[in-house]
Amino acid sequence: MNEFDKQVDVVVVGSGAGSMCFAQMTAKAGKSVLLLEKASLIGGTTARSGGVMWIPNNPLQVRDGVADSYDEGKKLIDNLVEGAEDVPGSTPARREALLREGPKMLEYLISQGVRLTRVKHWPDYYDDRPGGCKTSRTVVSELFNLKELGPWCKKMQRGFLPLPLMLSDAFEFKNLKHTWKSRRVLLRFILRLIGHVLMGKKTVSAGLALQGQMMKAALAAGVEFSVDSPVEELLIENNQVIGVVAKINGNKQRIKADIVMMDSGGFAKNQIMRDKYQPHTSTTWSNAIDTDTGEMIEEMMRKGAATNNMDMMVGYQTILPPGKENDFIKPGAQQLGAHPHAIVVDQSGQRFQNEGGSYVAFCRGMLDHNKQSPAVPSWIVMDSRCVKSKGIAGVRGGKKLQQWEAAGFLKVANSIPELAQLMSIDADTLLATVERFNGFVLKGVDEDFGRGHREYDKWLGDAWHKPSASLGALDEAPFYAVPVVPGDVGTYGGVVTDEFARVLKDDGAIIGGLYATGVCTASAYGRVYPGAGASIGPAYTFAYIAANHVLNDVL
Repeated sequence: MNEFDKQVDVVVVGSGAGSMCFAQMTAKAGKSVLLLEKASLIGGTTARSGGVMWIPNNPLQVRDGVADSYDEGKKLIDNLVEGAEDVPGSTPARREALLREGPKMLEYLISQGVRLTRVKHWPDYYDDRPGGCKTSRTVVSELFNLKELGPWCKKMQRGFLPLPLMLSDAFEFKNLKHTWKSRRVLLRFILRLIGHVLMGKKTVSAGLALQGQMMKAALAAGVEFSVDSPVEELLIENNQVIGVVAKINGNKQRIKADIVMMDSGGFAKNQIMRDKYQPHTSTTWSNAIDTDTGEMIEEMMRKGAATNNMDMMVGYQTILPPGKENDFIKPGAQQLGAHPHAIVVDQSGQRFQNEGGSYVAFCRGMLDHNKQSPAVPSWIVMDSRCVKSKGIAGVRGGKKLQQWEAAGFLKVANSIPELAQLMSIDADTLLATVERFNGFVLKGVDEDFGRGHREYDKWLGDAWHKPSASLGALDEAPFYAVPVVPGDVGTYGGVVTDEFARVLKDDGAIIGGLYATGVCTASAYGRVYPGAGASIGPAYTFAYIAANHVLNDVL
């Protein structure tokens, strides 16, 4: 019964945000660490993402002379979370641990040679609340040459920005028509790209750069990696983890371990779980990796783990033009719907929320509104200025838009009533909605949903549009409409953990030796997403907290 094929001190399940931080720290301390990755590639959905970490009062803010503090971060999170019901994953102790240990986690990574920087302008998603930040608390990886990983270079997940281009520089490109600064950024990028190609580098940015750097640090610390190695069972005796059963090289192996860290991802690609916990969402709308299928959440549940927030996801409003339904990264629609000359309406033709809100809040709002009035899909309604300026999935005109119109995806008309007819919406309702919004534009105030008053709304909009970066009338024909769905970049709920990332049962008892971080856990921020990187930041921070707990108090 207790015979094992292999014995290590620590097993890490999954290679997403946080896993390699935990693995690197425990291996560097002299523990034997085996990281098991179900997929054939390393990095998880984090490698595919922007790789952004939201960390209040972080050392890079100090470097840049930006004032922030633990108290300001706590003020914001308490304002957003306190009073919410049924959020056991978001206890005061967990929130305070995140705020206190997040900056230390970044300092540790930097001390290990992981090169990080700060995006200087990426406002909090609730910057108007007490403690909100109107500049940036977001941290990203510097560029990284994947060839520094040697043979593991070819074992990394594909990133959405596999170029020597920082996210902050990419943001500048929307200003190319307006500033020489943006043109200089583009020129530097082109020269850098040519130089790196000539030098034989494989330089990447965003999440792939972050996970590539962490892979390098973990390998240097002596972590053993095994891909194509799904864990099938947690071995637990007397409420204490003793190991796992995994399939390695096609063979089942019983692996003895004192500690198991779960960073196995969510269930974004499991339609059965989505139908149960997140009705009216679809795996086909998700940008998560294909192996994000939730088996480890289900296995922890079988072993008695409590769960919470299972109805939540890191939403990402999405449009699916013909031919782009299966794109590696599906076309996002956040900035399109928040453009000055665009609104979002439900299937009755009514606006129902601030189009300039965060992607998580927007998709949650769409799903909640759908319970009262059909809103999945909703419609983005635009006038010609929006399409000329922003484009639809990057397309501003020509044959492609004509093809999408012919296919029935894009609706185009010379008047709002005609557009409503094409959308199968009551013409009077849609016309009244547009006229009401246009009236708000004249006043400079969205009296229904407050769009445009936050710094974040303005950041999403068009800084060159005057007098408002967020509000602009829909009054220039032709008019356009496309359906928008509540896509995502992953789920946002899972097992409940304590302030040390230990997995808990429903009665609050600890499952000994079992830790978890990332989106297989219930978020410490409960049902809100306070800023860019509010899933990756906590994943790394709780991995850091858990590693210190294991090294100081367990092993």
